[in-house]
Amino acid sequence: MTPIRTTGLLPVPEPTWRRSTGVVIVGSGAAGLTVAVHLAEAGIPAVLLTRATDPAESATDWAQGGLAAVWDAADTAEAHIADTLTAGAGLCDPSAVRTLVESAPGVVRRLIELGARFDRAGGSYDLHLEGGHSARRILHARGDGSGREVERTLLHALRRRLDQPGCSVRLRTGLRAVDVLTDARGAASGVRVRDGAGAIGELLASTVVLATGGAGQAWTLTSNPAVATGDGLAMAWRAGAAVRDLEFTQFHPTVLHRRAGQPRTGGRDVLISEAVRGEGAVLVDHAGRRVMAGVHPLGDLAPRDVVSAAMHAHLSATGEECLLLDARHFGPAAWEEKFPGILAMLRERGVDPVVEPVPVRPGAHYLCGGVAADMEGRTTVPGLFAIGEVAATGVHGANRLASNSVPEALVMGDRLGRWLRDLPPLEPGLPVPRRVVELTDPAALPRINEIMDTLVGVLREADGLDAAVGALADLPGTTALDDAALDATAVHTTALLVAHAARERTESRGAHRRADHPQASPVWEAHLSLRAGPGGLRVSREPLGGFSAAAVSAV
Repeated sequence: MTPIRTTGLLPVPEPTWRRSTGVVIVGSGAAGLTVAVHLAEAGIPAVLLTRATDPAESATDWAQGGLAAVWDAADTAEAHIADTLTAGAGLCDPSAVRTLVESAPGVVRRLIELGARFDRAGGSYDLHLEGGHSARRILHARGDGSGREVERTLLHALRRRLDQPGCSVRLRTGLRAVDVLTDARGAASGVRVRDGAGAIGELLASTVVLATGGAGQAWTLTSNPAVATGDGLAMAWRAGAAVRDLEFTQFHPTVLHRRAGQPRTGGRDVLISEAVRGEGAVLVDHAGRRVMAGVHPLGDLAPRDVVSAAMHAHLSATGEECLLLDARHFGPAAWEEKFPGILAMLRERGVDPVVEPVPVRPGAHYLCGGVAADMEGRTTVPGLFAIGEVAATGVHGANRLASNSVPEALVMGDRLGRWLRDLPPLEPGLPVPRRVVELTDPAALPRINEIMDTLVGVLREADGLDAAVGALADLPGTTALDDAALDATAVHTTALLVAHAARERTESRGAHRRADHPQASPVWEAHLSLRAGPGGLRVSREPLGGFSAAAVSAV
């Protein structure tokens, strides 16, 4: 089976209920919550839904590194822009990057007004340095709890508004979006959902916002939460949206090494934030030799793609399973003050970074590509918006600069929220049937992980990518509808799209490395776009300059 060549809907029973609203927001991380707060303030009817029983369960809540924004008088927006463009390896949209950088301080101030508390030192904000940045511009909260503080602040702000009489926004937990519905014009007209008891319903709306995060669960070792299965990307794809630049999967260099067969404690792998290296931790091999010495001028603080590639090369050459992150010189006080969350998670897993180096290896971390969108989230499907990690705006290019992701989610959510406040009420079109797409058997998920780990990982090559596409296209389907099948189907769709994109781009650039094409090529200074159509998968190169909302029909 192959779930990616045509648009379609998943096979589900007839809905038992149907309701209408103005806006449906799928996902309760920074991007989705920001939109919801705007709509609640403006009195616009909306439903924010999340598949998790706890709305705080999101990639935002897990974010350790912080928020990149120009705060210090010695820093400049131009420097932040330059750092982002450098990390993006020639594929960033400069206008989108400028929008992010110039808007980031404002959205952070908005967070502070809503009650966010960021770390201070000597009366000023305590700014940190992370890989690829030329200045200290990273704001942290409670050391490594930055994402949790953002999530707490926005969720608290939304709940305050939900408690007010007549609030127009509803928060629904444990409700999983299954598909984006479309009308006869091909415009979004709502979402099909499944509740915890397995009942199917439909929320009709003229505006659907996907804020579903990434798809790290396509790989075995990942910094992502269990809900990061690529649901939003897969739903947008089945609705006919263009996706782009999916070959640029960022692998974070320092994820706690988990031996083969070793279960995830608490259902999660442990990311050791780049900020730990920003404070002086170094990568060494088992003989104590510095891995990044002579590799890059920034050494251990080189961009993530550079560090991950160097680690992969070292591991491949030596046959070792992992490398070591040495921060013993911090001492217990620094660990407990700056990185209390990481310290606790490592100790839970039997590793004490105060007295021993931490075994690490690169793990799937962030999709730099996604659903093609502008900075307001508009996609190629009218009425369908994608914001945050699920979107490909051109901000990240071929490789994301550290701590730009949460600010991007906040900026996109803020811009879309303000845009929707000015949009006149629209009636959703009547959903029309689409062809049925087969579900993937959950038993195939370990095989998907194995394929992605070995053939679509840090370093790729043509034969392996051909084999990956063939193997992924030949996995078994199922007729049993449950969460496991929905997870497997979303991961399967995402994996196939990533493998196809990686096979097409015959160069090495940013987070996409090809052993058979080790250099960047001028002919590939373009975005790689994938679309589904009646004739099968359509692949095209698009000039740099960002996704143009002008190409999308007016909503």
